[in-house]
Amino acid sequence: MGATSEQAQVLIVEDDRAIASAVRRGLAFEGYRVTVAESGGQALDLARDNMPDLVVLDIMIPGIDGLEVCRRLRAAGEDVPILMLTARDEVADRVAGLDAGADDYLVKPFAFEELVARIRALLRRRDRREEESLALNGEILRYDDLSLDTTTRFGHRGARRIDLTTREFDLLMLFLRHPNQVLPRDVIMERVWGYDFPGESNVLEVYVKNLRRLLEADGESRLLQTVRGAGYVLRRD
Repeated sequence: MGATSEQAQVLIVEDDRAIASAVRRGLAFEGYRVTVAESGGQALDLARDNMPDLVVLDIMIPGIDGLEVCRRLRAAGEDVPILMLTARDEVADRVAGLDAGADDYLVKPFAFEELVARIRALLRRRDRREEESLALNGEILRYDDLSLDTTTRFGHRGARRIDLTTREFDLLMLFLRHPNQVLPRDVIMERVWGYDFPGESNVLEVYVKNLRRLLEADGESRLLQTVRGAGYVLRRD
């Protein structure tokens, strides 16, 4: 089981010392153990020496930027929850962060209460994922020529192996557990992310697009369908 808020180690990667100091003090008051990095290189060094339970990662930082830090953590196989901070509320910025492997994003300026709520939600989701992984150990989920091994966490489309990020794995597992069932957006968000995003968020659409790209990489037929106004469903046309 993951660490509770009284035990969880949070790495803040932020070069604005006023913001970093305020967030550090606030999180420490909430019971978190907090480390601060002011650059991408420092963040990677700290993570390599002692991987935190969660990373709050600003995009615009000196040296290696936040997107590249996120990519390198994911490339190293780390599934630590990453909350990305961005100074601009632009869809392209949010999509870039999610594509890099972030679990969530928050636009500056932000309310500290919202930051804490998102951190708690990400940690709860991580804990549930760990519990589910233990319960599912050794299970293979199948639909048509698609399969998902819950031990190796690899997907397959026929004989072709599909490498998945932690969030992609969670999303695909949900669809494979409910084939031919239309899953509403809010249900998917709650089950995979642990809470509902604001209505304007397109995080789910980004991940569905990524999953389709992975599942159809060799020209295979589409299995992940959009049901306009209702949600998504895993089924053949």
